[in-house]
Amino acid sequence: MDPNRFATHSLNDSRILRVLAAALEAVDPFKAVQKYLPDIQGKVYGLGIGKAAIPMMDALAERTPLTGGLAVTKFGAGLHRESFAVIEGGHPIPDARSLQAGERVLEFVSSLQEDDTLVCLISGGGSALVTAPHVPLEDLQTLTSLLLSIGARIDEINTLRRQLDRLKGGGLARATKAKIISLILSDVIGNPLEAIASGPTAPDPTTKKDARHILKKYDLEQRVPDSILLSLEYESLVSIYQEQAHGLQHVQNIIIGDNKLAAQAALEQAEHEGFHAEILTHELQDEARGVGRELAHRLRVESATRPRPFCLIAGGETTVTLRGNGRGGRNQELALSAVEEMSGLENAVLIALATDGDDGPTDAAGAVVTGESVRRAEALGLEAAASLSRNDAYPFFEALGDLLIPGPTGTNVNDLIFLCVL
Repeated sequence: MDPNRFATHSLNDSRILRVLAAALEAVDPFKAVQKYLPDIQGKVYGLGIGKAAIPMMDALAERTPLTGGLAVTKFGAGLHRESFAVIEGGHPIPDARSLQAGERVLEFVSSLQEDDTLVCLISGGGSALVTAPHVPLEDLQTLTSLLLSIGARIDEINTLRRQLDRLKGGGLARATKAKIISLILSDVIGNPLEAIASGPTAPDPTTKKDARHILKKYDLEQRVPDSILLSLEYESLVSIYQEQAHGLQHVQNIIIGDNKLAAQAALEQAEHEGFHAEILTHELQDEARGVGRELAHRLRVESATRPRPFCLIAGGETTVTLRGNGRGGRNQELALSAVEEMSGLENAVLIALATDGDDGPTDAAGAVVTGESVRRAEALGLEAAASLSRNDAYPFFEALGDLLIPGPTGTNVNDLIFLCVL
């Protein structure tokens, strides 16, 4: 990956750019599929679902002649492959394309036979890109929008999705007779199989009661459509999880890449570049603006005591509660919340990066903050706190020239935050 794709006005140190590139190169989905794909005999079919579906399917097709194949992804417009079909789904809100994709997927896998092998290539984003809901699409869209706007965690959102969809929680696997090898690129903290793309080939350990509890937690019971509540009303008395697991004995699930792998590669490259490097955590969660302030404070404290240059690395996935109608994403909001705390801090940079190159409904992957960001913003008539109150990080960093816009990276393993002092 070209390191210069990550350059911004303030981020132009070639050492740091190479650290970012190394992190993503380590979770390249094409290489990961080729590394973990076992030898397969007989007829092989491929199904890619998620933001990394195309490179994963390309890797499969290069290694194994495909009898048939289908890829559903976010950026599929205009793409064509000889060995498999490519279609687009909606993301982060499922749309009519997602519904059509769900129908295509069910039709595809249900036609396979017991002596066939289906290689499922799963990556983040698959929950929205492909759907076969038990409720009207419009109601599912309403629910998803509400959950995203209040800052619900991805595992909570996917708990509800699994209870409301025929494909999720092992539904895809139960819809086919074929043997399944599922290679999974994780975008969920801790790599729970049921949470990545809502677990189309994994049993669901949660229940409708768990889903109702999430609605209650966020006080959504009076705000969601009636069809949602009705669908979550009745629960089987048998052990659903055990029943599901028994029905998925023909499935082999393999994690082939995650945030830890990307962070470790970044650490090794940082050390190679001469930085004192450390991984702080792989489990960043909670509100982006709170995490941003905490990390900026950590950077200020560490800058006074650590040997220079240093690079601290954190991974995970934060959330955003919408309070305004601005533009941005969780990484941009995290960066914006760090601006004032970092004011005046010399030779320091905070980088918040969505590894898929896609932060919220924008073309940015995140943003870059330095000790000069406040001064430069004020010269342009911008105030970080005011922008933050509107969830309006994108215009703020666009004016500074410090949006990260590498384009779609082809991978997806949560977010990475870099705290560097030169």
